[in-house]
Amino acid sequence: MESTHGNRWVQLLAGIVCMVMIANLQYGWNLFVNPIDQKFHWGRAAIQVAFSVFVLTETWLVPIEGWFVDRFGPRAVVSLGGALVALAWAIDSLADSLPALYIAAAISGIGAGAIYGTCVGNALKWFADRRGLAAGLTAAGFGAGAAATVVPIRAVIEAHGYAQAFLWFGLGQGAVVLVLAQVLRAPPHHHHASMMIRRAYHAARDHLWHETLRTPLFWAMYVTFVLVASGGLMATAQLASIAADFGVANAPIAFLGLAGATLSFALTVDNVLNGLARPFFGWVSDHIGREITMGIVFALGAASIWALGNFGRSPVAFVLLSGAVYFTWGEIFSLFPALCTDAFGARFATTNAGLLYTAKGTAALLVPLANLLAGAQGDWRTVFAIAAAMNLVASFLALVVLRPMLAAHRAAMRAETPAPSAA
Repeated sequence: MESTHGNRWVQLLAGIVCMVMIANLQYGWNLFVNPIDQKFHWGRAAIQVAFSVFVLTETWLVPIEGWFVDRFGPRAVVSLGGALVALAWAIDSLADSLPALYIAAAISGIGAGAIYGTCVGNALKWFADRRGLAAGLTAAGFGAGAAATVVPIRAVIEAHGYAQAFLWFGLGQGAVVLVLAQVLRAPPHHHHASMMIRRAYHAARDHLWHETLRTPLFWAMYVTFVLVASGGLMATAQLASIAADFGVANAPIAFLGLAGATLSFALTVDNVLNGLARPFFGWVSDHIGREITMGIVFALGAASIWALGNFGRSPVAFVLLSGAVYFTWGEIFSLFPALCTDAFGARFATTNAGLLYTAKGTAALLVPLANLLAGAQGDWRTVFAIAAAMNLVASFLALVVLRPMLAAHRAAMRAETPAPSAA
């Protein structure tokens, strides 16, 4: 085997590119909702059920996929994921009913979850000494990956229709994942033992999945994750609809020497900031602690969401404030996996982080409700107020509940782990 230090950067890069290839399954979905509705008139709320189905299957099956990864390695699981995401968008290109749309969403969710959970878990295992940064860089591929293809996808939709965009991009992205999957492999067990790891980020022992589920700490993390993910998904999954309702979607904008339609401009900027947030706040958390970082950024997220709902009705304001929302939301996908692995160990990190990642699926159940609430009131302000309040509660939980619980958990694990005997 290649040296641990040399090989792990190849593993990290392969994982990041795989994540880039599946980013459009979530962050490009905005671009398809209105064209589908214009063709079939199913209603945006009904179409957005497909988004919820995608997120549910992408998240809730990750623990099962992670179990296979932890025991058999990442290559086969990611290969299967690449085939499934290609198949799903091919079905989307032909779907002429809501059930067909929902089936394709389920298939794409299973494929994306297999890739996402595996790549993040692999990064957590290879980079025990830089866990926040590595998880953040990997998750950044998913957060920022759509930025490079927002304009091309929109151009294909306008020139050839959304069905062709589904087909061409789906097959291309799936093929790249299949090729890169052959590079991936897991590190040798306990390879991190020779690394310099801060005591606070080194679990006293590795927890099996059922041990993790029995700890109150896990469920405190889960509730906090659901709150932040719900607020972010309410805003990010609806951004195209929000821009249309605010009257800025197709408004021209010139900003920092660049020009274009406001929605395309915003989606590009937002996806870049969403991606940058993940390694940046992961790196910050490596230095000042996960819980403190969470407390700060969740509070900033609350302010950003509230401001977008109240002041985002001009093109420039919409771009700036939606960018702030994405920047203060994307970090949950580096902070929570890193915190989970700090607490429960690296050996079964893919399974345990996958269990926590299902919180995103739970949060996705609220996305169609946000559309219904906005439609009933004719305004998005109540939706944004609820989302901001969720972030504030999560900030409180991170500082006042998670931090002392994590300290108590670590103390208990050290107490039950026997000290090495003297030579």
